[in-house]
Amino acid sequence: MKKNQIQQKPPYPIESVDNALRILQMMRDEGEVRITDVATALGVAPSTAHRLMAMLIYRGFAIRDDSRHYSAGPALGASAIGSSWTKTLRVAVEPTLEILSSRLAETVNLIVRVGVSARFLTSIESSTLLRVGDRTGSVLPARSASGGKVLLAFEPLAQLERLYRGKSAELGGDALNDDDFALLVADMAAIRRRGYAINREETETGVGAIGIPVLTPDGRPVASFSVATPVGRLERLLEPGKLELMFAARDDMTEALRGTSLDRPAVSG
Repeated sequence: MKKNQIQQKPPYPIESVDNALRILQMMRDEGEVRITDVATALGVAPSTAHRLMAMLIYRGFAIRDDSRHYSAGPALGASAIGSSWTKTLRVAVEPTLEILSSRLAETVNLIVRVGVSARFLTSIESSTLLRVGDRTGSVLPARSASGGKVLLAFEPLAQLERLYRGKSAELGGDALNDDDFALLVADMAAIRRRGYAINREETETGVGAIGIPVLTPDGRPVASFSVATPVGRLERLLEPGKLELMFAARDDMTEALRGTSLDRPAVSG
């Protein structure tokens, strides 16, 4: 059997990157850490440890509980998508996302669903002073994020039951009781009727979003996009004129996918 070689430290290490990776290892091996633990282990000031942890939280690799303990976030346990179709998708629709972000003066995200998680493939960040930041690489619960909700709304009841009532849901901590599952099913039906999903501070305090599906030319939802905004501006985005811009962008993305490798059956998510 071939033995693994011991990895040598690179000749030009980047200290901040190495420190962030060491924090991830600590959370993986210890379960929970505190800022003081991190600062001691890395030999840095608590303020430096706090800034490093803040970036890991921002990208979904760490979460903080009420007692100020930090543990692994959803991005740390997310498996790779394992396919290049997402690159084809991003290249095709990114110009439309940029135009939409400019017209609405809000941050726009491209999202795919993997199981019960919504993954942010890219963000076009608004230039507005008060805005939602870049969420590229973030992983959020699909039933809370607007872009995840609108993709779940296309799933048949049997699939929703598998995702939220099956054995894997119990093992993964995603299982819903009877009442919560009934609410989920009702919410999905409402989303299908109106064609978009809304997130009012369900994933982040002070942030709202509208999610709309990205459809292939044959009508399959292959991804979604969300328009994210400080929650105080959310109602403005629900005005008919703003929604028309979003639906027009959806149709432009569909046309952009025509003739690509996604313009045929069976891309799974």
